[in-house]
Amino acid sequence: MKSLDVLGVRVEMPTNQPIVLLRERDGSRYLPIWVGAAEAAAIAYAQQGVVPPRPLTHDLIKNLLDDLGHTLVRVRITSLEDGVFHAELDIDGGADGGGQSIDSRSSDAIALALRFGVDIVTTEDLLDRAGVAMAEEEQEENEVEKFKEFLDHVSADDFDTGDQPSS
Repeated sequence: MKSLDVLGVRVEMPTNQPIVLLRERDGSRYLPIWVGAAEAAAIAYAQQGVVPPRPLTHDLIKNLLDDLGHTLVRVRITSLEDGVFHAELDIDGGADGGGQSIDSRSSDAIALALRFGVDIVTTEDLLDRAGVAMAEEEQEENEVEKFKEFLDHVSADDFDTGDQPSS
């Protein structure tokens, strides 16, 4: 499994569709995932450390798991089907050891991974199919600048992953 880092959330123009960009931790590929507006906000809040006065949905899920004595161990982006990324939440070990794996939308899984501070991983095969490699010289730039540049020149049509935006 390959670890991914969340670079950030932006809005793709001219469609105004939010996108979250993940980057392969020990490589040069990026995984763009189109998400809904509410999920984009939830991911951005977690990255910025925003604590709402009352728990939002992803905060509530975290509180429930914590209070019930369970742990989110890892998030796995497992597949891409009809242009939609699928994920699984590994609770108390998940697929690797005695816990449980729960099906999730990738956007919700990412929002929870950020709140729990756990790894987001995917397979080499999925990165080969849906990942986008950046040129060598671009790898030396600041990560945020790369993300902005990438989004300024990308559209959903560049990824030919299906009909629907994923979430």
